[in-house]
Amino acid sequence: MSHVFEEYDDLEELAARLRSGDPNEKRVVIIELANLGDPGAIPLLAQMLDEKDASVRQQAARALGEYDGPDAARALAHALVDSDSGVAAAASESMAEFKDPKAADPILPLVAHASTFVRMSALRALKELRRHESLKPALTALQDPDPGVRVQAIGVIGFLKLEEALPALRSATGDVDPNVRRAAVSALGFSSNAAVVATIADALTDDDWMVREIAAETLGKLSCSGERLARLVKLLEDPFWQVRLKATNALGKLRAASAIAAIAAGLSHQEANLRKEAAAALGQIGHESALPYLEKVGDDPDPDVRKNVRWAMQQIAIRKTSAAT
Repeated sequence: MSHVFEEYDDLEELAARLRSGDPNEKRVVIIELANLGDPGAIPLLAQMLDEKDASVRQQAARALGEYDGPDAARALAHALVDSDSGVAAAASESMAEFKDPKAADPILPLVAHASTFVRMSALRALKELRRHESLKPALTALQDPDPGVRVQAIGVIGFLKLEEALPALRSATGDVDPNVRRAAVSALGFSSNAAVVATIADALTDDDWMVREIAAETLGKLSCSGERLARLVKLLEDPFWQVRLKATNALGKLRAASAIAAIAAGLSHQEANLRKEAAAALGQIGHESALPYLEKVGDDPDPDVRKNVRWAMQQIAIRKTSAAT
């Protein structure tokens, strides 16, 4: 923030008020420091992280989230190990807001910290900072005994989008924890090489429905054909409608004309969101063989479904006209 309080625009005056023994006064001053937008406030806020009153420390940790860079990160690294969970949580949230790549410098060593919470918080913060130096500790963290740490490590790797990390991400799709597998499949979406597509396609049959869901979504961003496309079409029969929805969306993006009949089956599903997605997918494909299916559901009880049905029919008509000219 850049707003400056007119009444208290002097850091020295605010520092004097911080010397008050009243925790309520200190919290008020901390809020003003947060809104001041002056980097000179960072040392004052860092001092407040050593206050006896936990509510003051927590307020200071939140306030540091309004700043950025290595100085603020260094102060928050100290707060991550605070004895009060509220203070530590506030520090973690604030650190995750950083965007300055230089803030990574004091955060990187924390990936090897003894505390699981600190390791997770550090990786979470490093994700947005996109520093190449984060890759090595993130790859090491993929072997962490805690699945939450492994998920955060994948987040770092996914944001970096480096081809050299693809083997590790592909391996992580076989992790014992479904949350890790789901994160890995999603992170692979930046690459369309054949090995990656094959790995994502394999995840379409994962035991966990949310892994199948993200695999379908990710595959829709890439490309597939033949047997892999057939496996995606097979997901339209998945017992979870959420998986069917993502598979439907993916097939629409892939303009899979061979799947029109299977997609159209979703037009009669009890879940309106799936019916809406099925209509949209048929419109994306834009093949006139979908018209008979769409004409049957023009009076769907859900207005959003009807809207998508009309749009799909318009898209088919447009493509038919374009092909004739």
